[in-house]
Amino acid sequence: MLHKLSIVIVTFWVGSLWMTGLTASILFDMIQNRALAGEVAGHLFAVVSYIGLGCGLYLLLQRWLAVKNVIFKQVFFWIVVAMVCLIVIGCFGIQVYLAQLKVDAYPVAVMESEYASQFAAWHGISGAVYLVECLLGLALVLNVRTEQ
Repeated sequence: MLHKLSIVIVTFWVGSLWMTGLTASILFDMIQNRALAGEVAGHLFAVVSYIGLGCGLYLLLQRWLAVKNVIFKQVFFWIVVAMVCLIVIGCFGIQVYLAQLKVDAYPVAVMESEYASQFAAWHGISGAVYLVECLLGLALVLNVRTEQ
């Protein structure tokens, strides 16, 4: 029963990752004000980060209770660890820095300020981290049924 719950949780987590990425691109196509689209997308990415932390920690705990020390030999474990690490880096590192750049640029929009190049570079890094997380999520979906 717990393994089936793990499959549902992996599906929910990875599905939310991919859907949020797609939704963000749609927001920028639909909303003319890029700052507003960015704020909405940023909020969505934050929500999916917290979902990921909860799902990832559950999956690690569930797997640890099921297989104990064998967990360190499982690809599933290392994929989840990598994904959780990327969430922590993105949510509590890169996003905090991006928010600080916005504060430092105030009252001017960050992309119109002296911080525009830094913001763009770190925003690109954030996107790359998210892409790697999505690809690891795909590997997790393919792996969740093979290791128990």
